[in-house]
Amino acid sequence: MSAKLAISKPKTGASGNTGSWRTFKPVVDMDKCNKCGNCYRFCPDGAIDTEFNIDYDFCKGCGICVEVCPKGAIIMVREDSA
Repeated sequence: MSAKLAISKPKTGASGNTGSWRTFKPVVDMDKCNKCGNCYRFCPDGAIDTEFNIDYDFCKGCGICVEVCPKGAIIMVREDSA
């Protein structure tokens, strides 16, 4: 029997959306992206969808997506400069 991967959508918590305190945010370069889905699978907040859009209301800027991207298609950008 194989286990199914369950990825839930982000939800507003008791303190509101969780992305408001982020210093850096991930930005995807779709020209470099090979659509492997690592960012989607490994995002601890479920802030990346299957089309590789990032929901910045919930992204905390942890950078895990950058680390798991085999093509270097995601970079972290200072929040106030992008």
